[in-house]
Amino acid sequence: MKLTKLSGAGLKPTRSPFLVEILDWKTKQQLCFFEKVEPHATISDIRLMFHKLYPQWYPSRQSIRLDPKGKSLRDGEILQLLLVGMTATLYFKDLGPQVGWTMVFLIEYTGPLFIYFVFYFRMPFIYGLDDRFTSSQHPVVKIVSITGDLLPGLLIISITLFTHHPTCEAGNFSIHVALSNLRRDGKIGSKTNKIPYPTKNPFTWLFYFVSCPNYTYELGTWIGFTIMTQCVPVGLFTLLCFIQMTIWAKDKHCTYIREFKDYPSLRMSIIPFLL
Repeated sequence: MKLTKLSGAGLKPTRSPFLVEILDWKTKQQLCFFEKVEPHATISDIRLMFHKLYPQWYPSRQSIRLDPKGKSLRDGEILQLLLVGMTATLYFKDLGPQVGWTMVFLIEYTGPLFIYFVFYFRMPFIYGLDDRFTSSQHPVVKIVSITGDLLPGLLIISITLFTHHPTCEAGNFSIHVALSNLRRDGKIGSKTNKIPYPTKNPFTWLFYFVSCPNYTYELGTWIGFTIMTQCVPVGLFTLLCFIQMTIWAKDKHCTYIREFKDYPSLRMSIIPFLL
């Protein structure tokens, strides 16, 4: 610890540079050792330093932890706020190859189109060799095919808009805007998130009751879609979505409670007053 003299008063303590060692989370073998790391360095900075030594492990592939079996540290967390000694011991785990969000969306939308055209072209391995089943389709099927191929967004909207009122979609959009504004207004390099609160937009008032209203609105969308279509596969998909979104919402809710002592006690994870 260094001591810096203040004008007309006592001494002000300041942090000396850290020593940072990174160990393999499983074998505990030392992978690297950094000297003179600035106290205000973030985990993102350390990821980049580690990447220079090990180019095959790019930053998004790295999980940097304080404990071998603990959670990954966030990019914005600051070294001197992690309650480590002057020699900080961190653990690295390889997360494996990562897929960018662009690729995720391409797969998400290309997959259904591919499956649709398998049935559109009446493949013999599905319909057999009978001409009655493999003959040309009704003109309306061709129109839907062209629309879905050239403008998949319109096809998706026509499902949502003509089967149920888009209230939940508007609510979902409003929540994402509110969260985006919250991140934009946040302090760069801050260790913790900010508590999201309702705004003047009525769709955000669901924050009074749940921590993740975006999932609540999305669940409402799929429930409405299931009721309107009365389709068993859609109902099963809605159930699976509910299970997965509940897991995400509970994890986020617990994170809020852990990070903020004054977090609103009335809030649940995803369903007001219940779950």
